[in-house]
Amino acid sequence: MTKSFEEALTLEEIEIGRDTLIIIKGGDAHIGAVSTAYLTCHDPVTINVETTSVPGHKEYLLSERFARHIAMHLLRTVTVVIGIHFDGLQSDEIDVIVRTTENMLEAYLAGKIRADFE
Repeated sequence: MTKSFEEALTLEEIEIGRDTLIIIKGGDAHIGAVSTAYLTCHDPVTINVETTSVPGHKEYLLSERFARHIAMHLLRTVTVVIGIHFDGLQSDEIDVIVRTTENMLEAYLAGKIRADFE
């Protein structure tokens, strides 16, 4: 039976000057992976991503993709920290967690205006 992850997962935004920190956590929250995406060129827009992950953790699969996506949308440096752990997950439950976090990210970005460079 699939658990209700919508209530157990959170996305928090912290503005740090002109940069953005996103924290996604759930269950037994921890730091599983950290990815920072930053612009290296403005025309055309080019984004680099650097990631650190705790050995044995798979959150980097999401943190890298999410950091790149948010940085491309906001045109700013973005760090994404993800730490999600639930005991005894089945593969279909992991799929639900991935979809839920993707939906949370899209809802977050829907409320943001894309930055423009002068």
